[in-house]
Amino acid sequence: MKYGGPPATADAMLGFLPITMSPFAPHVLVVDDDPAIRELITDYLVENELRVTAVANGAAMAAALAAEVVDLVLLDLRLNGEDGMQLARALRETRQIPLIIVTGKRDEADRVMGLELAADDYVNKPFSPRELLARIRAVLRRYRMLADFRVARHERVRAYRFDGWELNLRSRRLTAPDGRLVELSNGEFNLLQALCAAPRRVLSRDQLLDLSRLNGAEVYDRSIDVQILRLRRRIEPDPAQPRYICTERGAGYVFDVAVEAVA
Repeated sequence: MKYGGPPATADAMLGFLPITMSPFAPHVLVVDDDPAIRELITDYLVENELRVTAVANGAAMAAALAAEVVDLVLLDLRLNGEDGMQLARALRETRQIPLIIVTGKRDEADRVMGLELAADDYVNKPFSPRELLARIRAVLRRYRMLADFRVARHERVRAYRFDGWELNLRSRRLTAPDGRLVELSNGEFNLLQALCAAPRRVLSRDQLLDLSRLNGAEVYDRSIDVQILRLRRRIEPDPAQPRYICTERGAGYVFDVAVEAVA
C-alpha cells in the first residue's frame, strides 16, 4: 500500500493505495511480509506526516524504488521465502538511501550483520511505534546534515574563518589569530571542519561521527568526546570553560561562533 502523493498509473499497477498528503513529506518505504505490521507502521507514520509505501517482498520493493524517490527504507530481515540480508546488501551496493533494519529481539547475529552492511540503525520486534518514528526522524536528520555538508564542499569552500582563526581546507592547516600554525591530527582537523560547516547548530555524536568521517568498526561515540577535548585544548582560551565548542547536555555539541566560509 502507498500513502501520500497523487495517484499514479504505476501505483495502481502495483496495488498501492494513495492518500492525499504533502508531496514534500519524507517518503518511507516499508518492507515487511506481515500485513498487520505494515498497516500498523503505515497508519502511525502517516499520522505523523510521513509518506509511506508499504510492500511485502523484494520484487515490490524494487518496483517502488524504481517508481519514485524514497527517502528511507525500513526493511524486515525475516521475509517469507526471501533473504532480507541479501536485499539490504543489494540496496547498499546500488543506492545511497538511509536504511533501518527490523529484526527479532533475539536475532543478534542479524543486527550485527546488518550494521556491518552499513545500515543506519536497527529496531527490534516487537517495537514501539513511537520509538520507531523517533529513530526514523533521527536518521533522516543525519542524512540531511550530511547533504548540507556535501553541498558546502561542492561550493568549493577554501577555508573557514572564525574569531581570527583560519582553517585552510586545501593545505589542511589551522592558523591562530597571532599567525602561528596549530598542529592538528587528522581526526581533529576533520572534526573542526565539520563544526565549522555547521556553526551554531547542535550536532549529535552520531552526526559528528558521520560528518568528520571518524566512524569505523573500532570507533564509538566516546571517540568524539575525546576528540572534542583535544580540539578544545588547541583552540579554546580556557579549555575548562569552552567558548567555541559548547556542550549541549543530552544532545551533543554546538560550535557557538560566527563562521565565514571563504570560496
